[in-house]
This record gives sequence, structure tokens and C-alpha cells, in this order.
Amino acid sequence: MTGSAPTASIDGWAKHPFTGGGLTYDCYEKGSGPGVVLIPEIPGITPEVLALAEHLVDNGFTVVVPSPFGTPGRASSLGYTLGIVTRLCVASEFRAFATDARRPITAYLRAVAADLNARTPGSGVGVVGMCFTGGFALTAAVDDSVVAAVASQPSVPFPVGARRTADPGMSGAEFDRLAERASAGDVCAIGLRFSEDVAASASRFRTLKARLGDAFEVIQLDSSPGNPGGFAKSAHAVLTDEVRDDPPNEAFAARDRVAAFLRERLSA
Repeated sequence: MTGSAPTASIDGWAKHPFTGGGLTYDCYEKGSGPGVVLIPEIPGITPEVLALAEHLVDNGFTVVVPSPFGTPGRASSLGYTLGIVTRLCVASEFRAFATDARRPITAYLRAVAADLNARTPGSGVGVVGMCFTGGFALTAAVDDSVVAAVASQPSVPFPVGARRTADPGMSGAEFDRLAERASAGDVCAIGLRFSEDVAASASRFRTLKARLGDAFEVIQLDSSPGNPGGFAKSAHAVLTDEVRDDPPNEAFAARDRVAAFLRERLSA
């Protein structure tokens, strides 16, 4: 696969602090229409994350991007990423290795979603999480304001051992509530992963699918050796780093499916 992922600048995004769940972080907002909370992946609000945010704005959404880690607009690098990972591994608000865990950051994200829902049109809001934050989107959907959740390559808890690898990334009580809302048709979700991605494991997706059933749409892109899309075995970031638009690849199509899913759910 040749070419590079789309990128965008932080310029033009309105910055404001937001407090919820006992935490305060800056949020960046742009657009009009129904609301979508986009939670950045490690190492933060990179140019690739901003390109996804702009794509959602162009699709008619009011997009809020919280900044719980990293430097907004800074490009990713190995040293920068490792520094953020080191911090997140020990941060109590994220509980990166805990199983069956209620994570403080998700209370904050639910508050962001509820606030956005109160001031935007539509039947509710969508939440998109990726990599480290992928499962946070599902946990945010415990709140009644969230009607659509997108978990792209959810990687928490970090997959050390079989129990963590299969863990859904939330507490049992949160998982019960999410399954209850899904069964009632109050929330639907999409999960995305590459077939060979050990961080966003197939066993975690089986755990989620077993409880959420038809309310959980799984999009798996082939990254096995010799795959027709030309993805490396190490391919991970479905909606950002692996997107190519000239010509459009399967990750590009997955990104479009996410935008269409959000339109369907938020206009229902």
C-alpha cells in the first residue's frame, strides 16, 4: 500500500475547558448538526485524528474532540507516543490494565456527550473511540444521550494474558446496562479491527458480540499475509493511519460506513 493517511490542522477549532465526572480537560469543537464526540487515540489529537474529525464535520456533524492526553495538533513520533503510553499505564483515570473495571475517564466522556446532546439537534449523540479509547465509546453509551457508539480497534485493558485480552473494557454493571440498552434498540454500535491485530483482539470482539448481538456490527479488515488491500500485518488504526483516498482503500470505505452509521442513528 502506498501513499499516506489524510491529515488536518487544529486551526479553526474552538477550544474550551469542560468539567465532568470530577475531571477537567480542554475540548475542541467545530461544525453544525447532530453531535459526535470523537475521543482521540494515542498519542492524542494528531493531524490524522484531526482529518477524521474534519471528515465528520464535512458529513454534517457538530464534533467535539476532548483532549485527555497529548498535545493537540502535534504529529506522532515514536518518542512522543512512548511517553504518552508510559503516562497512561499508571494514570488512575484510565486503569489501562484493570479488568472488570469502571474507569473514571468514562464518567467524564458521558458528561461531554450529555452536554453536547443538550445543545445539538438529532435523536441523541454519537461517540467514537479508537485504540486506547475504543472501548470508552461503548462505556459512554451507558448514558441515555448516546444512541450510536463506534469502537475502532479497542485495546484496553492492554492484552496481557487471556483474561485481559477477552475483557470488554468496562465493569460488569456497565456491560449489563449497555446490553440492556442495545436489546431495547436504544443504542447500536460498530466495532472495527484488522484481522491480525493482537491489541484489538478477536476474543474481545467475541465477548462484545455475544452480549450485544445484532446491535453490534463488526467490520474486520483483512491484514493477513498477501491480503488484497496491501495492509501490513501490523495494521492497527482503521479510521486514521490506514486510510488512503487515492485510490480509496478498504479503510476509506470503513470510515465512510462509520459516517453513514452515525447519520442513520442520529437522524432516527
